Amino acid sequence: MTDTVKSTVNIGELKLDHWQQGEFYEGRDVSFGALLGLKDLGISYNEVPPGKSGCPFHNHHVEEELFFIASGEGEYRIGEARIPVKKGDVLGAPAGGPETAHQLINTGTAPLLYLAISTKAKTEIVEYPDSGKFLAKTNRAGDAKAGFRFIGRDNTALDYWDGERGA
Repeated sequence: MTDTVKSTVNIGELKLDHWQQGEFYEGRDVSFGALLGLKDLGISYNEVPPGKSGCPFHNHHVEEELFFIASGEGEYRIGEARIPVKKGDVLGAPAGGPETAHQLINTGTAPLLYLAISTKAKTEIVEYPDSGKFLAKTNRAGDAKAGFRFIGRDNTALDYWDGERGA
């Protein structure tokens, strides 16, 4: 083991990053799977203020996610359902199409605290049904800047031969 890889992590000792996007999205979070030496499993600790969400409604085509509610209460959007959640609940988000799209929203009066655990695919497609976007990305272990990442919409699709020499 190197100095940066640990066998245990105390969430209370990790530095959380605070971010905000518009009026609805805000959180404090930290990813720490790599600190535990995990290469194919992503883990993050998340704190979402009342009335906010930590991410847009989305579905993964390859990766699976699991959420453990540590404190607070909220609403879990999954597919067309809206399910109340509270401390102790464990939520699954399997890979699939829009029927597996998911989002946690804090509907309580205190911060919503949860762990998010996910598989980490080398290649992934993510759809955002509310906005009609998609994300195509590749992940390369150990190098966050390597790989490919593109967010777009289907209406910008090109013909396979578009721009090719002699086509």
